[in-house]
Amino acid sequence: MTVNYGFTATLTAEPGSGDRVVHLLLTGLNEGGPGASEYCVVYLVSRSASDPDVVHVTEGWTSEEDHHRIFAGEAAQAVVAQLNGLLAKEPAYTDYVPVRGKAAF
Repeated sequence: MTVNYGFTATLTAEPGSGDRVVHLLLTGLNEGGPGASEYCVVYLVSRSASDPDVVHVTEGWTSEEDHHRIFAGEAAQAVVAQLNGLLAKEPAYTDYVPVRGKAAF
């Protein structure tokens, strides 16, 4: 599958909540979660090397429409709702159109 739409999100957790944010985001890879969707080609959760409460998510999708449709679903909305109580501020998003690259895990 080809990635035609993607974004990165930077999430700043409440002090000491970085582990909980990472764990919650990784549940998105569970069966039925947004990261497990056939339309999600890249789902990468990373932490800042200098601040354990700053978490980055990189996602690549077959299309922007597929992303919006999957994230409108119950499983994704449950993760988003739980995240809201753990964040110190609003996430920062940067959308992009992939040109070329590699993701192998």
